[in-house]
Amino acid sequence: MNGTQVTNPGISSATGHSIEFRDISIRFGSFLAVSNVSLKIEPGEFVCLVGPSGCGKSTLLNAAAGFLVKREDDDVIAGEVLVNNAMVRKPDVSRGVVFQNSGALFPWLTVRQNVGYGPKLKGMRGQQLKELVDQYIDLVGLRHAADRYPWQLSGGMQQRVQLARVLANQPQVIFMDEPLGALDAQTRAVLQTEIERLWLETRCTVMFITHDLDEALKLADRVVIMGSGPAAGIKSIYKIDQPRPRDESAPDYMALRKSLWSDISEEVLKTLNMQKGLAE
Repeated sequence: MNGTQVTNPGISSATGHSIEFRDISIRFGSFLAVSNVSLKIEPGEFVCLVGPSGCGKSTLLNAAAGFLVKREDDDVIAGEVLVNNAMVRKPDVSRGVVFQNSGALFPWLTVRQNVGYGPKLKGMRGQQLKELVDQYIDLVGLRHAADRYPWQLSGGMQQRVQLARVLANQPQVIFMDEPLGALDAQTRAVLQTEIERLWLETRCTVMFITHDLDEALKLADRVVIMGSGPAAGIKSIYKIDQPRPRDESAPDYMALRKSLWSDISEEVLKTLNMQKGLAE
């Protein structure tokens, strides 16, 4: 594999759970989406998956989140997906998901009510609930907007609400499926910094999907490059040892970016050529 060995002193005291894919293949009818994927994400690690569209990144995330599970009466999934060394059989409150857009927010609930929805569902009430909600609203810098509704917020603020709502459930694992993809460049840069800060504070395990190479290099302990689909697999894994915050002008950073870009470009070109062939 390309890249260099990472030293991450936070992992030893992490509160997150491990995620493991053991020889996973996933098909939908006759279409084989991913093939023979094996990957272990350590407790408290931040791992970014990158690759061309249609390479199975979201499919793997959905399997680990519990949205796509192995059943005895079908052949959708071969292999095993484990979180905290236990087979994933359904969604669980220990695993939170932040989606690409704010459609997961309840538009009829305020910021405070959205953030408190999960803990309230689990039976938390009164002052305990208020203090918990205030803690996570403050953590994402939204105390001033606590009583607004999602439709009264900017896109970046809505994504902050999503983060706070997931964090309020105090998950050990957070899955992020291109959570910043729909935002403008300035807001995206700000939220990248916020996500990194929140991860450093909580030390939960993060599996993060992105098409943005610089985003992956800024956030990840490791960057996993997926090959082109169908029947996609893992092409290479880069371990990132640059100190945080990352210096984009550092020679080591620039050399690593060049290597990743070469890997990804090769897979994107394969995808484009395949699509062109199908169209002819």
